Amino acid sequence: RLHTLRAVIRFAVQAVGLLLILLVILGAPSQMPTIIGLAGAGLTVALKDFIVAFFGWFVLMGKDGIRVGDWVEINGVAGEVIEINLLRTVLLETGNWTSTGHPTGRKVAFVNSYAIEGHFFNFTTNGQWLWDSIHLLIPPDRDPYALLEDIQKTVGKETESSVRQAELEWKRITSRYRVRAASAEPAVNLRPTPSGIEVEVRYICRAQERYALHARLNHSLVELLRRQELAREQPATAAG
Repeated sequence: RLHTLRAVIRFAVQAVGLLLILLVILGAPSQMPTIIGLAGAGLTVALKDFIVAFFGWFVLMGKDGIRVGDWVEINGVAGEVIEINLLRTVLLETGNWTSTGHPTGRKVAFVNSYAIEGHFFNFTTNGQWLWDSIHLLIPPDRDPYALLEDIQKTVGKETESSVRQAELEWKRITSRYRVRAASAEPAVNLRPTPSGIEVEVRYICRAQERYALHARLNHSLVELLRRQELAREQPATAAG
């Protein structure tokens, strides 16, 4: 930011210096106010996008703006901020937050006017917390409630640390604005389908840890289902 500020000051000084030199050499014309007014109006129209982008940079540098390294979503494109200059914001695209979140290798540049004329989402402001989900299908011949308790325990154990940290950060943020803090505890929803009972498990995680936690939970739940199936087969084997 200091480098950018120096560039702005240097450009402003050079522009003012050039104008003063022209006035000294050519002198001030009799219709100077009119000329300046028309020139200013023309430049404003021609450089409207650049002017809005320039002021957008000040918005982005403010308290609720973004910084290099933040995980953000701008105009539907999600990624990590790798550069912010006077006119542009550059992201390293990582796909949307419902995918794996792995970098695509593409750099995406946006004119800073989105900070004024549009909107953006910053997943870093409050600790980079977001909700993720896992879907399971319980066959019709299985008792869903017996399995549901084990699923809740497994997910609760894996996300215990994240839940505690997220609730502490949210409580600190919400107390400032006098609103009630939300719970970060995992939630389980059941939905009957022709193929069985669909289980949706929603849990909190950090944006940067999303893929690793998702993979870890998948592995733990597959292992849980395997143990449940082995436990069901043992009585049948003993009876045989």
